[in-house]
Amino acid sequence: MHRKVFTYITENKSRILEQWMEGMKQESDERIVRVVSDQMFFDTSNEFIELIVSNVKESHEEFVDKLTDFAEKVVRLGWTLPFVIAGLQKFNFIVMEGMIREELITSDNQIDMLADFESWSSPMNTEIINAYTQSWEKTVSLQKIALQELSAPLIPVHEGITVMPLVGTIDTERAKQIMENLLNGVVKHRSEVVLIDITGVPLVDTMVAHHIIQAAAAVRLVGATCMLCGIRPEIAQTIVNLGINLNDVITKNSLKRGIEAALKLTNRKIIEVEAEEVL
Repeated sequence: MHRKVFTYITENKSRILEQWMEGMKQESDERIVRVVSDQMFFDTSNEFIELIVSNVKESHEEFVDKLTDFAEKVVRLGWTLPFVIAGLQKFNFIVMEGMIREELITSDNQIDMLADFESWSSPMNTEIINAYTQSWEKTVSLQKIALQELSAPLIPVHEGITVMPLVGTIDTERAKQIMENLLNGVVKHRSEVVLIDITGVPLVDTMVAHHIIQAAAAVRLVGATCMLCGIRPEIAQTIVNLGINLNDVITKNSLKRGIEAALKLTNRKIIEVEAEEVL
């Protein structure tokens, strides 16, 4: 990059940072700046400007390493890709406007200066956007895995009895995860009865019912009994209207009824104990 541009940025870094922060606060979604403290926003903004400057002072490898770390940080802070792109554009505008105002860019050297600046800023912008995109994709992928693990938990509630509460829409990918967690959990917890609670499932259609029937059959193959709980009246009506056959699956209208039935199947029952009088 032209020496004049680099000198101007380093000598006016504080002013550039102040202008940049003010401009980004005005133009950005307020959620981006409100979710972090003013000090955190200042520190992160300062790091962003330092990162841009370091593209000149350091080797490409060092710059990429810093860039990756920074991208992961701002993804966690909730900086969106449009915000990052707008930040780069804002930085370029502030620098060019300042240099024109101080007559460092004149009609005589304008073409050369702009060409030099463009040859430096464009590759850097591309690097930053690519690093941010990769970090974002990595974060989303990790979150997706975590959500999948949490989307179908198998919870032991008593010796030989486990419950799988399901909440939300069930698609093919989630149904596969449910099946895997169900079979692994049955073996791990040595379950005799597994209760699948669909109280939190908003819709049971032919596909969902098919996955449930498959799950029940798979549980039987590993030596346990599967019970479907939480069948609300509207769900029951849908199942009847669709002609779905759940004859091979034990059904209960609530998890409470399901646990009572599971205790009975495992030769247990709940006994009410009268409270002793307190002297």
